[in-house]
Amino acid sequence: MLEISCRGLLFDLDGVLVDSTPAVARVWTKWAIAHGFDPDETVRLAHGRPSIATIRDLLPGANYEEENAVVLRGEIEDTDGVIALPGARELLNSLPPARWAVVTSCSRSLAEVRLKTAGLPYPQQVVTSEDVARGKPDAEPYQKGARLLGASPSDCVVFEDAPAGIQAGKAAGCTVIALRTTVCDRELEQAGADWILPGYDSLVALTSNHADDAIRLQLRD
Repeated sequence: MLEISCRGLLFDLDGVLVDSTPAVARVWTKWAIAHGFDPDETVRLAHGRPSIATIRDLLPGANYEEENAVVLRGEIEDTDGVIALPGARELLNSLPPARWAVVTSCSRSLAEVRLKTAGLPYPQQVVTSEDVARGKPDAEPYQKGARLLGASPSDCVVFEDAPAGIQAGKAAGCTVIALRTTVCDRELEQAGADWILPGYDSLVALTSNHADDAIRLQLRD
């Protein structure tokens, strides 16, 4: 069993705390078909990144804000099948509220909807696509998440499932644990994940009531 000591935990949302895959696929498939793109490739490209970044890549010269509003509205309205990943609720409830944050490529309104729909606790600190100038894979989101927790990025552990998010966490200087929920191990390794877990049943978080004490994470295969 491997043990990691840290001062803060930074969680991506979709594919890490919440399973929203069916809803995301439905919304992006509809958008892709409307614009003549391959749905599967569009869904793959969109995962783990701000939606407006995907739109810019696929529709250069388009009205990005207008197109992004269409996607956002679809994702907010489509909550069918959005659930908490196994063990996520129990893990978050076991952590001191001031020691963890959500760092997501979602908008704040979408993050709120998905957390509420999944029945997860709402964090004291949230970083969304609206809070940064440069989204994942840039380091800025996780640098800001660490700062909100009052910790150095090197003292934080990031939980991710997508290559763009893993790259962002590593660029920020964090340790990155990848969950095997979205892409294959090869992609997670190539993105730079330090460890890969099949799920939260392979993780034990040991904390104390003292704010300055480290969080100890025990990982097993």
